[in-house]
Amino acid sequence: MKTIKGPALFLAQFASDDAPFNSWDSITKWAADCGYKGVQVPSWDGRLFDLDKAAESKDYCDEFKGVASANGIEVTELSTHLQGQLVAVHPAYDESFDGFADPSVRGNPKARQAWAVDQVKKALSASRHMGIGNHASFSGALAWPYVYPWPQRPAGLVETAFDELAKRWRPILDHAEDCGVNVCYEIHPGEDLHDGITFEMFLERVDNHARCNMLYDPSHFVLQCLDYIDHIDIYKDRLKMFHVKDAEFNPTGKQGVYSGYQSWTDRAGRFRSLGDGQVDFGAIFSKMAANDFDGWAVVEWECCLKHPEVGAREGAAFVSDHIIKVTERAFDDFADGGTDEAANRKMLGIS
Repeated sequence: MKTIKGPALFLAQFASDDAPFNSWDSITKWAADCGYKGVQVPSWDGRLFDLDKAAESKDYCDEFKGVASANGIEVTELSTHLQGQLVAVHPAYDESFDGFADPSVRGNPKARQAWAVDQVKKALSASRHMGIGNHASFSGALAWPYVYPWPQRPAGLVETAFDELAKRWRPILDHAEDCGVNVCYEIHPGEDLHDGITFEMFLERVDNHARCNMLYDPSHFVLQCLDYIDHIDIYKDRLKMFHVKDAEFNPTGKQGVYSGYQSWTDRAGRFRSLGDGQVDFGAIFSKMAANDFDGWAVVEWECCLKHPEVGAREGAAFVSDHIIKVTERAFDDFADGGTDEAANRKMLGIS
């Protein structure tokens, strides 16, 4: 068995124009002070990271990692959640997602998609330069507006959407293979890959590509009423990344999974700081240890109530307390009487 690495922190929710969150040096010092050993980097945030330089220059990547290392922090993974979202956008969401893109391609869906593909490929190249084997992203979505089967979906609509999604991602996955990096799709509502079934639909269409993997985040399964423990066993060979994020689902006589268009505070399903929600992390960390998951436990702080800096500090301690240092021997080895094949046959009455 293997011991999970951590705790680490996803920096996307913390980067800002205010110190200490406005530079790579200061934010890694802050993360270390909170108790983190690693950070996951949002590749789109120029205050922390220059993706173009990282894709071209191993020296830049070495310097980037060196600053973090001097502050006691390891770079765990890079993320292209925002760029990955733009690999596939249904026209209904053009306006909503346009702000994720570089200003030069906004208002031009075709150019925006090409930019997004290039961005993800650059991040994979940067991961190779950093010696990082896993990369986080979203799949994007073409079929999401049709997730509820009313009105009745035309025959072949979903299949066509997934065929196109696979067509767009296949060159990226092939580049990931060249880089020796896994693309780990966060299984997330709003993405076409939002549960196990949809991941399998996509995986089949990319010919079970070895670089097509998952980022496991139980909070998104709580809000879907999906068995997040069973999911670990089903997909253990494809789970390469882990976001430690809590959530709660409290349905009432007025709202359930869809939560009536309410704000995050007023929704039946909402994200919470670690330990404040309903996720059984004891069971999750035990299952991960039993299944030999050796990646990072990365806190993704999202909570509609608690202050982020409080949640970050509590999250580091929470993950540290839940990581299981796996045993190197069986607990009952003290009672091992020693044996051999002849003794085994004698005990079974086999002559």
